[in-house]
Amino acid sequence: MGTAVGRWISWLCAVWLSVLPLSAQEFSGLARLDVAQSVVTDVDGGIAVTLYMSQPVPWRVFTLDNPKRLVLDFREVDWRGATPDALLQALGANDLRFGSLRPGWSRMVVDLARPMIVDEAGMTVGDQDGTATVHVTLKDVSGAEFAAAAGAPPDPGWDEVVALDPTVPAPPPDDGGPLVVVIDPGHGGIDPGAEREGMVEADVVLHLGKELADAVTRSGGMRAVLTRDSDVFVPLAARMTIARAAGADVFISLHADALEEANASGASVYTLTQEAFDTASERMAERHNRGDLLAGVDLSGQDDTVATVLMDLARLETGPQSLRLADTLVAQMVAAGVQINNHPRREAPLAVLNAADFPSVLVEVGFLSDADDRERLSSDEGRAVIVTGIVDALQLWAADEEARGPLLRQ
Repeated sequence: MGTAVGRWISWLCAVWLSVLPLSAQEFSGLARLDVAQSVVTDVDGGIAVTLYMSQPVPWRVFTLDNPKRLVLDFREVDWRGATPDALLQALGANDLRFGSLRPGWSRMVVDLARPMIVDEAGMTVGDQDGTATVHVTLKDVSGAEFAAAAGAPPDPGWDEVVALDPTVPAPPPDDGGPLVVVIDPGHGGIDPGAEREGMVEADVVLHLGKELADAVTRSGGMRAVLTRDSDVFVPLAARMTIARAAGADVFISLHADALEEANASGASVYTLTQEAFDTASERMAERHNRGDLLAGVDLSGQDDTVATVLMDLARLETGPQSLRLADTLVAQMVAAGVQINNHPRREAPLAVLNAADFPSVLVEVGFLSDADDRERLSSDEGRAVIVTGIVDALQLWAADEEARGPLLRQ
């Protein structure tokens, strides 16, 4: 199949349901995945994806390069009961993941072991029960053919999100208003983050983020804004754009990572640097900077922008502000009784801290690979001391920065 035909298949799958008779389109809620029948398998010269659903939904399919991925978007699917290990039975694929992408949309991403393009794609609907079957087959091609065919079809809604320029400056600060604290619960949706003993990083930091947002707003003189308030995927650039739209004065990203060695525990605070100074920082950088790629977002064309932000950040006032905030966070979390890592101040080239126009820090609130940290993060009391330490730090830091203001303007 030629490249042009492949792109038409991808796009037609996205709009196929729009031309069905009205009675065939009258569905609501989530399409439930039939876990027992759905599978990704090898076929002669490629792989096949077969998904059985309780009802038809609008969908699309396409491939992306660097790394090579097959992406299927749905509006939308209930994945409960499904596991990657059960679905993936193909040697032609290295891994797969699925989950909520953004409100109203779900995504499945299959990491391809070699260059393959969509050969056939379609959805059939049962006449008797109205169930739907999605069937996609891929065939082997050369690397050049794959690269030529890769790319998402037009999607005005999603394109609007990923096209937002992360270098656009924030609106002028309202000197008379409250301190705007943007709280960023890491991961979410199709990117769950670390998982240990039934605890999922995306869920843990979302719960903590909501508690922190409530405490920040109740403290007086500050207003909290969450980059996500449910289990949805939010691209890194969109997180910064949300912060700018809110007029952010400060940005705090929350994470709870896990290490294979399970020898790290306690909270730590990251600020941006050009290099990772230790192994833990390097692994954090790899995990968080690949979040968009893992979710299937095409980041082509943004490298220069990100590099420019990284280079400019060191020359901006927000760099020293971030460092002072990080130091204050560590001190106040200790004072509040938070268990602190033996190396509490860390630096890494984390993309979520790229913003140049407001100070940003990443708070690693603990490690899901540590049993004691898991216990603390799962309890109201354990999270409460973290919230207290962060709120106290924000208040002290804001007062210190306000006192520095006249000196900086002289």
